[in-house]
Amino acid sequence: MCREEMRALGWERLDVLLITGDAYVDHPSFGCVLLARWLIHHGFRTGLVAQPRWDRTDDLLVMGRPRLFAGISAGALDSLLAHYTAFRKKRRDDAYTPGGRAGARPNRACLVYANLARQAFPGLPLVLGGIEASLRRVSHYDFWTDALRRPILMDAKADLLVWGMGERAILECARRLDKGAGADALAGIPGTAWLDRLDARGHPARLPASLANAPLVALPGHQQILDEPEQLLRLTQALEQQVHRGDAWAFEPVDGRALVLAPPAVPLSTAEMDELYSLPFRREAHPSYREAIPAAEMLRTSITSHRGCGGGCSFCSLALHQGRHISSRSAESILDEARALARAAMTSGRRGKDGVAISDVGGPTANMWQAHCALEEAAGTECGASDGMGRKSRCRRLSCCFPTVCKAFVTPQRNHVELLRAVAALPGVKQVRVASGVRADLALRDPEALAAYTGEFTGGQLKVAPEHCAPSVLALMRKPPLATFETFLESFVRQSRAAGREQYVIPYLMSAFPGCTDEDMRTLAHWLRQRHWNPRQTQCFIPTPGTIATAMYYCGKNEAGEDIAVARTDAARLRQHHILMPSTGRPEKRAAAQTAKQSKKHGRS
Repeated sequence: MCREEMRALGWERLDVLLITGDAYVDHPSFGCVLLARWLIHHGFRTGLVAQPRWDRTDDLLVMGRPRLFAGISAGALDSLLAHYTAFRKKRRDDAYTPGGRAGARPNRACLVYANLARQAFPGLPLVLGGIEASLRRVSHYDFWTDALRRPILMDAKADLLVWGMGERAILECARRLDKGAGADALAGIPGTAWLDRLDARGHPARLPASLANAPLVALPGHQQILDEPEQLLRLTQALEQQVHRGDAWAFEPVDGRALVLAPPAVPLSTAEMDELYSLPFRREAHPSYREAIPAAEMLRTSITSHRGCGGGCSFCSLALHQGRHISSRSAESILDEARALARAAMTSGRRGKDGVAISDVGGPTANMWQAHCALEEAAGTECGASDGMGRKSRCRRLSCCFPTVCKAFVTPQRNHVELLRAVAALPGVKQVRVASGVRADLALRDPEALAAYTGEFTGGQLKVAPEHCAPSVLALMRKPPLATFETFLESFVRQSRAAGREQYVIPYLMSAFPGCTDEDMRTLAHWLRQRHWNPRQTQCFIPTPGTIATAMYYCGKNEAGEDIAVARTDAARLRQHHILMPSTGRPEKRAAAQTAKQSKKHGRS
């Protein structure tokens, strides 16, 4: 992070500079740090500028001009999501900042940092990445301004955008530029996007040779979406299929140019995942910080076992970012990390000598470790990807778990249970928990595994995400029916009693989802009252860029193109949210008055 640290490593100059909106915590859950370690592992000297001031270039210049390129990320969250609540109120804290204070990163951080880097390093190739860039890679609805925005590359003026998980793409960028190529040579790297001009046919004018034989997907153009809002839904559906099938490139016409998207990068293999997570992370914040970083404390003893999620929920960004293919680490790799945590705990006076409590061994969904598609095994290729010989997956499902769990989706949950038991048995480990939660419909497929999750690895509370109870809303969410969750609850209670433990399910619930009416929320409130539940994990739907649900919110239609009700104004959204929170006063009357006022102001209900 500074010249002194460069000199200590014997570095005269950086090869790559990464700029991030998060504080520097040397932990694999922090994306820019993970990529920096990966680049260094492959021989590229990499520096990190964390949360630079955005009114001057001084912070970007502390280590000099990098030799190859600068990579830019807003951090672990979209910067606007980090700053504002579901009701557009300013957040008071930021878990990725020292002291938890808000305001250490700018709004639209990718744009601000890219412009700063252009000023600091004229002519240097700039590469965008991270969740903000990934989910804003095409035209997208921006909830905070209630407007359709162009692809982020149109405004950031960077040379390339890395979307999805970036290990392969960023390493290929470094290698190409290291050979003396210019920024133009970066076009065509799998898992990236770039701008091109349109030819007379309305297609990108300069396609890399590597894409010559790949299928072409013409996405709805920006102006077309403005004219026909439903086209945002079609665009998002097409991107989901591109990520899942893995063999097509796509382009979107925007203001006379083409935003070109290469096919997705091949997911990391188990061996590559093991190599990545074996890198020498310190799991500590940079020593220059004087205040604790909340996210560092929360993640200190968590272990990532896999990435990707087969759920495909319509409100989740994973479908467009990590994808549905599960990339799992080996059991031995995970055990090695647990041993390292135990050694650190035994030598640290701060954490005591009684061993480490491992807070989580999981991923987006804990019980998907080692999950895979039986069809891909039979074909000898990844589900949704070409094997290089022309054979491609025939799978066109929107989800591996909806409307029912696919028969070909193999989830060896007992393997995960045995892994957890092996971690728990290590010297210096006093307990293991599954904090990332389990998917109920998968857990019900294996009663033995469910009994183990309940009786051995639940720390009094187990996170499950039914989200709602109304059938029509659950279908729009791509979630299983309520009966599945109720069956899971019965099993959980039975298994907890058998284990002699008092435990609770923490259900995640959502209000104001596209297609959800006030009556649907009353149905959910009634269902909760029947169980004497007072919900605390209730989230009002936030239309984050890039998801199917956000496109439904924008156009007011479901995936079949049928009209749906949408709680669009803040007052309508508050009314639905407060139906589950009656203790806050008389919000329905107050929200009704606000709705009338906003309807008059905006000319719509």
